[in-house]
Amino acid sequence: MNNKINMYLPKLLENLYQKLLSKETKEKSERVILWIALGSFAIHLLVIGLIHFNLIIINETSNLLKNPIAAIYTPFSFILVYEVYLLIYYLPKSTSTYISKQYEIIALIIIRRLFKDLSDLSLSSNWFNIKTDLQFTYDLLASVLLFYLIYLFHIQRVKIYRTIENRKIKYSRISKFINAKKWIAAALVPILLIIAIHSFFNWIMGIFQPLETNTISFKNINNIFFEQFFNILIIADVILLLFSFFHTDEFHKVIRNSGFIISTILIRISFSVSGIINIILIISAILFGLSILFIHNKFEKKLAEEIHEIDE
Repeated sequence: MNNKINMYLPKLLENLYQKLLSKETKEKSERVILWIALGSFAIHLLVIGLIHFNLIIINETSNLLKNPIAAIYTPFSFILVYEVYLLIYYLPKSTSTYISKQYEIIALIIIRRLFKDLSDLSLSSNWFNIKTDLQFTYDLLASVLLFYLIYLFHIQRVKIYRTIENRKIKYSRISKFINAKKWIAAALVPILLIIAIHSFFNWIMGIFQPLETNTISFKNINNIFFEQFFNILIIADVILLLFSFFHTDEFHKVIRNSGFIISTILIRISFSVSGIINIILIISAILFGLSILFIHNKFEKKLAEEIHEIDE
């Protein structure tokens, strides 16, 4: 009985993984999301036009449904959901790429927020006394800094110091860990869809029934979906950390994986605050992850040099 289960589970995992996270599925999802993004942009512009001509009335305090510039916010939101799918797609392939995708997503959230900030600008001489103008300034500076930090993270991410022989031995040890990552990634895809649909439905309800306490308001629109999904990511990261102990007890690997979880938690906390504190937490999260990866690579380089000396 156990032998049958052991034979059936790998096939089930591979079939599920291929249906949800194969290269073909990724390409199809990309095309679908692009068409949805284009359609949502047109619908958003249409709604803004209907409100402008008083054909429909929506009680909305921001300019998200009044200023045409803000219409860019909607297609960008769907593109961000696809970026989350890519994050899940890269989870079984590379831990550092998976973390890099988290950083790219939070940077894109700030870029998206800039479109909303642009629609709320006052353009007065009291720039630094107006909350919305200040938020635009914070986001503008933060987007440039985050872009550079992610570039530095990418440089560190692609560095490989282990020898080919060492990597072959290492890969043979982590085959079960890779399967565990595939199971988690496959489970995250339906969770992604459920949270996205639920968040979108609640947001729509918040527009037409603003007095409902359980709906999402425009006040925290930037946090829709991502606040809940990063909660799930933290749980997934902790599970991955525990599974990683089955194939390695190397100090620098444990510190790296633990550090990445702390970085994810800091990003999650940033959703619960606004203004300059939000920006500080996001920058701190990426700086911390970058520092952890930099030191980890120093360890890897030293170990590679030691292995090379032994081989000689």
